[in-house]
Amino acid sequence: MSAASDQSTQSPVIVDWGRTNYAAAHRRQDEMVARHIAAEIGDTLVFTEHEAVFTLGLRGGAEQHLVWTAEQLAREGVEVIRTNRGGDITYHGPGQIVGYPIVSLEKRRDLHAYLRFLEQVLINSVGAFGLVATRREGLTGIWLGSRKVAAIGIAVKRWVAYHGFALNVHSNLAHFQGIVPCGINAANGTVTSLQVELGHELDLAEVKSVLAREFRTLWPEFLNHYESGSTQLTNKAK
Repeated sequence: MSAASDQSTQSPVIVDWGRTNYAAAHRRQDEMVARHIAAEIGDTLVFTEHEAVFTLGLRGGAEQHLVWTAEQLAREGVEVIRTNRGGDITYHGPGQIVGYPIVSLEKRRDLHAYLRFLEQVLINSVGAFGLVATRREGLTGIWLGSRKVAAIGIAVKRWVAYHGFALNVHSNLAHFQGIVPCGINAANGTVTSLQVELGHELDLAEVKSVLAREFRTLWPEFLNHYESGSTQLTNKAK
């Protein structure tokens, strides 16, 4: 058995980078992707919180969804960075858990199925706190009714996936006013956080623990080829 094959059978390692600058974290992701491709490391789920930043994905016209002027951005202390993940423009900042799975899709070359996997991890995790999260047809991310609580955007290189998801725990929701987040407008939704929905604070470490548990639980199911595009992964939402 090759080193890469052996690593793919192991439970993903969980790493917490703490608070990071987005550009620096992106470089660290690139380094990890290169090491994974070289079979120097195995599947890893990285958690971090970013300093306030708007990131532009690869979707055409994403920059048109930046609302704030340069003066407003400077006043609020929010950077703008173009990145190579899929999707539109989104916000990262303190109080939001960003998950970067650096994982091999070699055994399951299906990006749509991988996106459904990430959605189910988030649905189950949010459900663990008593909230019923769902998908919405034609709109990315995870929703509580018409309120978006988590965003998803991925990239892949030689079937190693990176980037990932962002879950609003106690984010500064006012910063979302600086963009049309992931194309959301007043007609189709708003942005929310777990704290707003629950009415009390949550410990970030506890939320990360739940996310890690659900990721590790569902990862073998994903690799074992549940039906692409379905919701056949274990759903623990209450």
